[in-house]
Amino acid sequence: MDCKRGALMLRHIALVSRTRHVALSEAAHVAAALQKQIVRDAAPIWGLEASLSVFASLRDVPIGYWPILIVDDIHDPNAAGFHIDRQGQPFVLVEYGPSWSLTASHESLEMLIDPSGNRQVSGPSPSPDQGEVNFLVEICDPSADAQFAYSVDGVLLSDFCTPSYFAHAAAGDRYSFTGAITQPLQVLKNGYLSWHEPRSNSWFQQQFFGSSPRLISLGVPGAEYRCLREFTNRGEVDHRRLSHVNAASGSMRDASVRLRQHGEASRAHTELLDQEILSLNQRLGSPTARRRARRS
Repeated sequence: MDCKRGALMLRHIALVSRTRHVALSEAAHVAAALQKQIVRDAAPIWGLEASLSVFASLRDVPIGYWPILIVDDIHDPNAAGFHIDRQGQPFVLVEYGPSWSLTASHESLEMLIDPSGNRQVSGPSPSPDQGEVNFLVEICDPSADAQFAYSVDGVLLSDFCTPSYFAHAAAGDRYSFTGAITQPLQVLKNGYLSWHEPRSNSWFQQQFFGSSPRLISLGVPGAEYRCLREFTNRGEVDHRRLSHVNAASGSMRDASVRLRQHGEASRAHTELLDQEILSLNQRLGSPTARRRARRS
């Protein structure tokens, strides 16, 4: 075993559908794409190690797994997304919609990078009058919108920041996985960035939900919030929107094409494998094959 990889803690995520709109087969397909994103795309950049599995019900989820639950309707936009239970374990609520995989990707990556919902890193504030601040490490929020997403096996997945995004790395570094973010601390359309300013003991957020970015003050988190992510996520942000991307959008059309191509290739591969198995059974089922098998 590689010592560096062996030193990492393997984290387990469980994907569970609690809506009749998402069958186990669809959940399994999305889970496979999420696992590929974690292992192939995020792990080399962020140094994490994790598994993501699909389960038929919450009762089937083994202890120690962090659940992502797909539900029909969350109703309250502030109840969507990441939460901490009374035992300090993270869980996620995803509202069902045509692009629910985008929300699941967003939340699974952020849960893996910051399971406590409180991880921070220091750096110069985007607001020049504030000086040094502490940024909440939410790696999907600055480029959360579907237009910056990408697809794996026809499943729409979230873009995410790299460590260079928070570190003010040199020009030319990679600031997000897709390259949509081109400079440190940049907030793209329908994205946001949150930070704590120590001198005022207040939280701020750079949002880009209108025609241009704006800075808002979030104040100080109250006792009703179990972690900082729960607090900052309520800053006029409706997390349900990621599950309801219009099917006519470019990102959804691209994912649909790739899903069709992936399905055609998968069915062709299945037919070839079925032929191989049939041929193998026919050979092993012949008298000559049985005699050879007994001699071996």
